[in-house]
Amino acid sequence: MAQVLAPLAGKILQVLVEVGAKVEEDDELIVIEALKMENTVYAPSAGTVKEIKVKKGDSVADEAVLLVIE
Repeated sequence: MAQVLAPLAGKILQVLVEVGAKVEEDDELIVIEALKMENTVYAPSAGTVKEIKVKKGDSVADEAVLLVIE
């Protein structure tokens, strides 16, 4: 099981996957806005999205858990 962490503090602009989705390594998962720039969070490994802990509009801290891949 892999936890996907926020690379920096910011606001969730988009969640590009849903629970149950199969993802491959480096697939785009979430877009975070920080410092007026969009930053994409990529899958660290292949697997299935088990849990999504954020939604569009949420503010997240640096290294907050965004989702879990199993």
